Amino acid sequence: MPTYEYECRDCHHKFELFQSITAKPITLCPECKKNKVRRLIGRGAGIIFKGSGFYQTDYRSDHYMKQSAADKPKAEASKGAPKDGAKAAVPAKAEKPGAARPQR
Repeated sequence: MPTYEYECRDCHHKFELFQSITAKPITLCPECKKNKVRRLIGRGAGIIFKGSGFYQTDYRSDHYMKQSAADKPKAEASKGAPKDGAKAAVPAKAEKPGAARPQR
């Protein structure tokens, strides 16, 4: 249920009222008791996320994203390459058991 803003045209009293969308606008002012109240056009409400499905990591700051991007090449480079610069050893193919070797 939304909150509506009202203003009395006579005494200029402004107030908010929490009421159903289908409810008719009120006309009686709670201050001066005259039928001069009008509903104002509100500025709208922000989006409210409820329930699961939204994570803290979905909306990161620019600073965090830049830092993450700067760290990414360092992490990828250190994953697969050996530290001493040598090539990684490739394991030899295993022979099938019972297979005959060619003689030389």
